[in-house]
Amino acid sequence: QVKLVESGGGSVQAGGTLSLSCTISGSWSGHTCVAWFHQALGKDREGVAGIWSGGGLTFYSDSAKGRFTIVRDNDKNTVSLQMNDLKPEDTGMYYCAADPRLQRCVTVADPPADFGAWGQGTQVTVSS
Repeated sequence: QVKLVESGGGSVQAGGTLSLSCTISGSWSGHTCVAWFHQALGKDREGVAGIWSGGGLTFYSDSAKGRFTIVRDNDKNTVSLQMNDLKPEDTGMYYCAADPRLQRCVTVADPPADFGAWGQGTQVTVSS
């Protein structure tokens, strides 16, 4: 069973930075896609970035490209999301998710968010 725990959320002003971390315990056999999703209040969950453990391939939504970076630390078994130049529209809950299918990473920005395991989420608030 795969368990995910997010940390690192908080409040910043527009233009600021935050780093989120997802600690992973347990695993499926083979490689894993770990991704970050954003859910604004009253809206659907949207994929932001994903990383595939087989070779470290990364995938980003259009809104995240150039601002966010997803990184995996195999020694610590964590996946981090470094968020720069934050905007008020980045406010919301951020969820870490994992799935053994590469396709989930390739289409991370496309609904539905069909991942096998989810964390509880961490809140990010960006004020203008």
